[in-house]
Amino acid sequence: MTDRALSVVRSGALTTVQDLGRPGHAHLGVPRSGALDGPAAALANRLVGNRPEAAVLETTLNGCAVRPRSTVDVAVTGAPCQVSVDGRPAAWGAPVRVPAGALLTVGTAVSGLRSYVAVSGGITVEPVLGSRSTDLLSGLGPAPLADGAVLPLGTPNSLHTRVDTAPQPAPPAELVLRVTLGPRDDWFTPEAVRAFTSRTFQVSSASNRIGLRTEGPALERRLTGELPSEGMVLGAVQVPPDGRPVVFLADHPTTGGYPVIGVVRETDLPAAAQAVPGTPVRFLEIRRRWMN
Repeated sequence: MTDRALSVVRSGALTTVQDLGRPGHAHLGVPRSGALDGPAAALANRLVGNRPEAAVLETTLNGCAVRPRSTVDVAVTGAPCQVSVDGRPAAWGAPVRVPAGALLTVGTAVSGLRSYVAVSGGITVEPVLGSRSTDLLSGLGPAPLADGAVLPLGTPNSLHTRVDTAPQPAPPAELVLRVTLGPRDDWFTPEAVRAFTSRTFQVSSASNRIGLRTEGPALERRLTGELPSEGMVLGAVQVPPDGRPVVFLADHPTTGGYPVIGVVRETDLPAAAQAVPGTPVRFLEIRRRWMN
């Protein structure tokens, strides 16, 4: 049995393996998946000298605890949280040496929602369609972590340039999402479109890796007929029958039958990964109509 592995002692509320995802398979019905907060995952890899595509752990809310079988370098980024090694405080947002057999504990997020744990060498579970990411919607990739699981690790990069620390954006006190209206904004009343781009919504506790659900004003439809299922993209804002917008995130379905009132800029989505329930959400219009 290899000593390049992590034993999972506490899996937490939801901890998954994530990398850059598996883009380019939407025509097969496969979502992109991958780390919701891509910049935080990339920084964690950089801090321990991994390549950008190395797989990391994405924790949700209350962290996790793992025990390496060999000495490793670890970095925790994303949502700020307490980090400890065998009960002794360790740095968050900086590389930490964890001896073989020591217990690395990633605590509950102080703010934000998702923390990222990179380990030197990366997590090397078997890839599916070129990615090691867990996809909660399709079930592709490794299952979410469970207590007692063992995760294989790769060989650390001996020739690398790493950083000791780096600035990270704070989790949003208010989530501002720039949005291009369309392609189905004409299915809604003018009042509903104005409300969408001028009123404040809140992040719903029903949000997950599939989509950020909102609470707030219900958007009234002008057309009430059935919409044939259409292709969906990352950042699409779909409006189900209750009228509350849903922003599609990494594990979103590739098709859907509810009208899309707009599409959020992809660069704004990492902040959505850290928006806790109750966070105010505003949709900022950046273009009047969807351009084909």
